[in-house]
Amino acid sequence: MSGDTDVRIEGGEKRVRADAQRNLDAILQAAKAVFVTSGVDAPVREIAEKAGVGIGTLYRHFPQRADLIAAVFRREMNACAEAAPILAAEHPPFEALALWMQRYALFVATKKGLAPALHSGDMAYCTLRTHFDQNVTPALRTLLAAAVAAGAVRPDADADDLISAVSSLASSGYLSRPGQTERMVALLADGLRLRP
Repeated sequence: MSGDTDVRIEGGEKRVRADAQRNLDAILQAAKAVFVTSGVDAPVREIAEKAGVGIGTLYRHFPQRADLIAAVFRREMNACAEAAPILAAEHPPFEALALWMQRYALFVATKKGLAPALHSGDMAYCTLRTHFDQNVTPALRTLLAAAVAAGAVRPDADADDLISAVSSLASSGYLSRPGQTERMVALLADGLRLRP
């Protein structure tokens, strides 16, 4: 039966059936949406209902709330990092960089709902900074280097500064109008252009 086919679980060695992987994906997607709208303290039952799974299924995958939060955050980091080579293949270097900066701003919006938990000191979160540094930051560095090499971006642009700037814009409480974060990130990207 096709539902019983084994697949590898994201980020681990454990093998799960395809239907279990679908449940896991649904839980993570639902948790992301619920955390953004209701915060990380939202009832687990709300996440299970949104995912279309029973509460027991959710707890089998994530016995502790911190495990679920860390998994959502890691998945979002991976999606952000994986977007970089796709954008680079489909767009000119400056455009790929600018689009990735917008993608990263969306990631920060997800992170905003997770921030209180991530700074709690829970051991479930201790590897997330390293994962970010090994995946997200190199994705930006690659796009930035390509844009600089193409002569589209100032050579003094720094990836760490850009990460901080986009993070600040995307998490600012002052940017509350619809589309304002996207416009501000676009202005930031435009400021990187190498001009004669």
